[in-house]
Amino acid sequence: MRWAAVLAGGSGTRFWPLSTAAAPKQFLPLAGPQPLIVDAVSRLRGLIPEERTLVITAAAYVDETRRLLSHLPAENILGEPQAASTGPALAWATHVAQQRDPEASVLSLHADWFVGNALAFRETADAALDVAERFDTLVTVGIVPTRPDVGYGYIVPGEQLDGDARRVDRFEEKPDGERATALIEQGALWNSGLFAWRAERFAAESASLAPEIGPFYGKLTHGDITGFFAAVTPIAVDKSHFERSERVAVVPGRFEWDDVGTWAALGRVRSADPEGNVAVGDDVFVHDAANCVVWSEDGPVVLDGVEDVVVVRARGIVLVTTRARAAQLKELLEHLPPELRDIS
Repeated sequence: MRWAAVLAGGSGTRFWPLSTAAAPKQFLPLAGPQPLIVDAVSRLRGLIPEERTLVITAAAYVDETRRLLSHLPAENILGEPQAASTGPALAWATHVAQQRDPEASVLSLHADWFVGNALAFRETADAALDVAERFDTLVTVGIVPTRPDVGYGYIVPGEQLDGDARRVDRFEEKPDGERATALIEQGALWNSGLFAWRAERFAAESASLAPEIGPFYGKLTHGDITGFFAAVTPIAVDKSHFERSERVAVVPGRFEWDDVGTWAALGRVRSADPEGNVAVGDDVFVHDAANCVVWSEDGPVVLDGVEDVVVVRARGIVLVTTRARAAQLKELLEHLPPELRDIS
């Protein structure tokens, strides 16, 4: 049977001051009226049932995750005792699925994406699972690029496997603008982080390719989750499995997708006025401005005569930056005093 593993453990520091340790990105309604994590799970309806949907989050977020996703079985919310990146998290989730269902296949996705067409998403995910099951491969979904974005990793497809599915020739991580343009011209795809595999194949690849994870599977078998996370080396599943395996395929995704990685992303995923401004909040007033992103949760914000800026008013703080610098917000936080940075 098919299972979903939804990754929901991040802190979302690039959405400060709205996002905090107590209210991380996945719990916020950044792309629309619902929290991102609610949208992510809702998107699976019709593809994977709720009783086979697992959510992996930080132990501190289990209660809030269960509150927001009260329709899921409580035991399907898995709380990591400590952060160890996506490789160990997905090893745990895949192990849980395989314990409950020895023939499990797993679809891995993130809780903090924007997807413009849920039906196309499900169709692509179904195709990825089908390839994983028929060819016993690890499968990644590559989004057909709409721009040479330097913030994404790229997948270069190789020989045809079946239909639109191809073997992966190589991965290229976050190239510069010129290289990104050249990759797109060669048919490269964005590496979305939407993955599929048979649980048995993932475990085998963990044992043979991932010394950071594989030797510690016995702790999972004996229910020692804390010991497992203490023993593993933090590593992304891209590096622990996909970049090392010779059994990797890619399926193209032709749906609108964004990882909502910075405040600037709201300019792509939310409706804009004729001048390209995105405004969220009842007390936002924009005059003679263009391509701005404004978010206000606790008071009026007025913009006049500016372009390409981001203004956020939240939790008693006003942030003003540019859309271009929004991706560097994490660096700013490192320079702020703790009493300002670590607001609740």
